Amino acid sequence: MQTNNRFRNIFLVGMMVAAAFSRMIPHPVNFAPIGALALFGAAYFPKKWMAILAPLVCLWISDLFINNVVYGAYNDGFVFFYGGWYWMYATTLLTTVMGFGLLKKINVATVLGSAVLASILFFAITNFVCWPGNPLYPQNFMGLMACYIAGVPFFAGTLLGNVFYSAVMFGGFELAKRQYPSLSAQPAKA
Repeated sequence: MQTNNRFRNIFLVGMMVAAAFSRMIPHPVNFAPIGALALFGAAYFPKKWMAILAPLVCLWISDLFINNVVYGAYNDGFVFFYGGWYWMYATTLLTTVMGFGLLKKINVATVLGSAVLASILFFAITNFVCWPGNPLYPQNFMGLMACYIAGVPFFAGTLLGNVFYSAVMFGGFELAKRQYPSLSAQPAKA
């Protein structure tokens, strides 16, 4: 059983790394697997610490590549973390925690609903945190609303990315479990 669980976890991480590195493929704005990574980890890893750590590490490794290879010419030296990274990672963490509650049963409705909620959570947090002190918006309620309105065009990419990558990752893993029954074996969640 231990060997099956190790193979399963390696397979899950491999899928997550592939999804994270799909961020290098040209794509529409905000069409990314970030929310899907968090939900996938929450749904399939047997231990909560693994479910939390795996998406964050995959995101960080892909960020290292993006910041230092793709955009390396624009940086002064090696970039371990970009400005405001903690909000993206906090949102990923919160999405994983949300997934613990919403994805106890894996089916189309729970995955789709979770992907939509992950998109709303990302939109709400990232637009809120870019408002304080931002000279583009008045520092009052109307300025906050203007910041949210300015973010609406980006929401479509987030929503489509989360739905697409959730479908690919969850669907792909469920198909893989049919082909390789050892992927189905997992210990109780801890």
